[in-house]
Amino acid sequence: MGLGLADFIVIVVLVASGCLVCSIGLWVMMRQAASAQQHAMEGRLNELTVALKALEAKVAELGKIQEKPAAPVAAIEASAPYAAAPQAAEPAEEVTPEMLVVIAAAVTAFLGKRVRIRSAKMVRPPREAVSAWSQHGRALVHSSHNPRARA
Repeated sequence: MGLGLADFIVIVVLVASGCLVCSIGLWVMMRQAASAQQHAMEGRLNELTVALKALEAKVAELGKIQEKPAAPVAAIEASAPYAAAPQAAEPAEEVTPEMLVVIAAAVTAFLGKRVRIRSAKMVRPPREAVSAWSQHGRALVHSSHNPRARA
């Protein structure tokens, strides 16, 4: 009992039609999922737009509030009987012992063993944006350090 040419053609047509029906069904399901994702994204975008407008209104309101009391504050400061302490425009040049203790405690808590800080200095933030080259160079230097384990 062998398969004739007609039987073989019927089998091929059935397999091909089954594949075609499956691919059409999957395509329809994919389109529905993409449409649902697009609607969800549009909803999130609308929510974010509303939140952004609310924040912009709040910033504008805060800007107006800060502009109004500027004159009375200046009058209060001018009439104060004491000299106001100058505001530090730049960070302190040296690290205080208290800061070293806090840094050492944080590193000790992170590493789980006692550490000794040999040196520390304040780094001023640059006036302009830091270039990507300098950031990459610092990252390479820091990653190249491999402190040996001490007993």
